[in-house]
Amino acid sequence: MNTELTGVIVTFIITVLLAIPLGRYIAKVFAVERTVTDFMNPVEKFIYRFCGIDPQKEMNWKEFLKALLTINMLWFVYAFFMLLFQDKLPLNPDGNPAQTPDLAFNTAISFLVNCDLQHYSGESGVTYLTQLFVVTFLQFVSAATGIAALVGVFNALKAKTTNNLGNFWQIFTKTITRILLPVCIIIAILFTFNGMPSSFAGKDTIVTMQGDTVGVSRGPVAGMVAIKHLGTNGGGWFGANSAHPLENPNYFTSMLELIAQTVIPIAMLFAMGLYIKRKKFAYVIFGIMTIGMLCLLVPTMVSEISGSPAIAKLGVSQPTGAMEGKEVRFGPAASGYWSIITTVISTGSVNSMHDSSMPVSGLMQLLGMMINAFYGGCGVGILNYYIYIIIAVFISGLMVGRTPEFMGHKVEAREVKIAALVTLLSAFLIKGGAALAAYFVAHHGDMAWAVKPSAWLNNPSYHGFSEMLYEFTSANANNGSGFEGLGDNNIFWNVSTGFVLILARFLPIIGPVAIAGLLAKKKYVPESAGTLKTDSLTFGMMTMAVIIIINALSYFPALALGPISEALRGAN
Repeated sequence: MNTELTGVIVTFIITVLLAIPLGRYIAKVFAVERTVTDFMNPVEKFIYRFCGIDPQKEMNWKEFLKALLTINMLWFVYAFFMLLFQDKLPLNPDGNPAQTPDLAFNTAISFLVNCDLQHYSGESGVTYLTQLFVVTFLQFVSAATGIAALVGVFNALKAKTTNNLGNFWQIFTKTITRILLPVCIIIAILFTFNGMPSSFAGKDTIVTMQGDTVGVSRGPVAGMVAIKHLGTNGGGWFGANSAHPLENPNYFTSMLELIAQTVIPIAMLFAMGLYIKRKKFAYVIFGIMTIGMLCLLVPTMVSEISGSPAIAKLGVSQPTGAMEGKEVRFGPAASGYWSIITTVISTGSVNSMHDSSMPVSGLMQLLGMMINAFYGGCGVGILNYYIYIIIAVFISGLMVGRTPEFMGHKVEAREVKIAALVTLLSAFLIKGGAALAAYFVAHHGDMAWAVKPSAWLNNPSYHGFSEMLYEFTSANANNGSGFEGLGDNNIFWNVSTGFVLILARFLPIIGPVAIAGLLAKKKYVPESAGTLKTDSLTFGMMTMAVIIIINALSYFPALALGPISEALRGAN
């Protein structure tokens, strides 16, 4: 067990050490300084010329968001029809069928919004063509969309007074050509040399040691897994995701996948400090996010290492901890670390089955997604934290009896209303969706347009409610992981989570970008003795207090009906 704990600590330290130079490089890319990837200039110029883009055109926040939203709408239409007719398209060696309209609707939205909530099994639900040209394509552009939105906010914070958030198309293109693509190539090569498939061959047939003949799916897995983690996407090539031995062959690939999904969210913090020239501000946010992550991680690892209370009551020893749903290759400590990283980062990939986690672990996973700002996804993690900052600044202003200020701009009613709406939206989508699902299950009615609700759940009582709560929480957080005891490939879940996915992705992007744009246009106000400094410990503690209070008030009743009650009963 000491070896497992050492592996977790080493993995996190390596992640931070890599994030520091990567953050410096990212800051240089968006500041248009010389970098080692300047050889991509001709490629970028060709893209601009071919698409009719003027990369030097300045955009205000409305123009920035218009570009972001319209191109995403186009990608959704493209993805939907590709999935709907994938059985008639090439690169389908295993003869996988087309997706139903409701499943294609859910899948297209899910990968568009960086969630990758899969209501299908990866090796049988999509073809090689759609894995590459829908799933992998959207994993690149969705990650680039989130980073581009954040850089737009950086541009607003950088200037004293401005109406220019930068050119969305230029930022978006550079994110792919200078950051995502080069790093993914390196990661994919490392995966390939460690046994991850990278071919277009169909299923292989093997005979097991028991004498059974089985078909083993393959395909160009390594490239997809590289961007699924680097872009904090999370969808699995295989249904078992990163618990599958071909999607995560050994402990080295496990460490690499953990590092890949965490490195850009942390690097963007360091990049922000350099780009807007406020390093202490970035360090404060990094410190608060790390403390928040540890508050979720420590109880999870203790719970998983300690084993199941229900099994302990039977007098059965558990020297290796809680191993139900775990891979022996990784163990409970590394699995516990992965489960928290994947839920606070909004990646959603898994190397163990979350439905088998201890109740305390399930509670921590849910809280990580509900808060959705401890590191968070590519770009959007800091955007979500920015909303908490605005609310913290507003409350601080009320406490001292003066107009709230943030980085030299007065925070007024319009900005606070936007922040409040974004915050309330998450609670509404999660609790409203879970309540609706629980209503259908409680009434046990047959619905002509859906599977009988009583058949949705493989677990009764508190854990069954947790499965439904987790599904809507995961959709709202653009996470994608699930308590897979839930039968979710039906019209109700495909349509309901589809709408949650799209609302929970774009409104929390629109809100921070709009707030940043509105504040940036205002007259710059120099700091005074009454200004709450953003790079102070007091500011960090105030923001953490706001995060705790808002999420406790929003979600405690729902959590009490699920994982908290389950934990108090000593279940699992």
